[in-house]
Amino acid sequence: MKIAVMGAGGVGGYFGAKLAASGEEVHFIARGAHLEAMQKNGLQVLSANGDVQLKPGSATGDPASVGPVDLVMIAVKLWSTEDALRDARPMVGPNTAVVSFQNGVVAVDAIAKQYGKERTLGGVANIAAVIERPGVIRHTGTMAILSIGELDGKPSSRTKTFLDACTKAGIQARVSDDIQKTIWEKYVFLVAASAMTSLTRLPLGTIREDPDTRALTKQIMSEVVAVGKAKAVNLDSDLADKLLERLDGMPREMVASMLGDLERGNRLELPWLSGGVVEMGKQLGVATPGNGFIVAALKLYINGRPADARTPKA
Repeated sequence: MKIAVMGAGGVGGYFGAKLAASGEEVHFIARGAHLEAMQKNGLQVLSANGDVQLKPGSATGDPASVGPVDLVMIAVKLWSTEDALRDARPMVGPNTAVVSFQNGVVAVDAIAKQYGKERTLGGVANIAAVIERPGVIRHTGTMAILSIGELDGKPSSRTKTFLDACTKAGIQARVSDDIQKTIWEKYVFLVAASAMTSLTRLPLGTIREDPDTRALTKQIMSEVVAVGKAKAVNLDSDLADKLLERLDGMPREMVASMLGDLERGNRLELPWLSGGVVEMGKQLGVATPGNGFIVAALKLYINGRPADARTPKA
């Protein structure tokens, strides 16, 4: 397959590198110091699942130089979605599919608005990975799973082709027959994990072991489930309990990427995570006090570390 990856961060960098190393034609669209490092030294992925070194790797800041591809993978931060979809246009031909592996639940509609439902796939990436330094991706733990699906839930040749490519690359992947449900199931977990690790500045292991922070985690999850069900998403009523059980089996040191952004003083995806839950709850008449508390606690950091924020003393 000829694949374009919009955003070569933790998600796009890890999965794109695995696909490229297995022989797929992968083009990374990146910018800044990360792009410069990739063009000079290639892309390195450090992972318990096996390190990957792409040298050279195909990285550019000019999507027009790539030309039409079979699949565009959107893997940028949520605030860059519209820009990424616009920039991807030179790579979208008559038979190109576009899929988002971002956080949140709004990307499918954004893709369909830009390129039509016939080119739109739904996707989910479950992984903890970040840019450790320009040109280097660090994967925490071993979880690295992709889900993809047609909006109507039917099997298709393009989802099968992508699944086959993932299998060849050693990527755990599946085709979902209800991709909206799959997207929301991740959203329930991600909203809570992002909220609690960012609020406490601690990993999930510590959070799940304390009865009070565990209870708040479940409350946040339950509110997201209620909002999803109000939007007619086919979520199980006991999903929050199931996700807490799953959380108990995850590495203690696991954190959400939003905590990394908070610690580095970067912009936060809060408006699309707990903030998005609050806004949807208001529209649907669903109470979301737990998520509202998270928004209030973190909102001053949404656009990065405030100028007057205190830094810890050594």
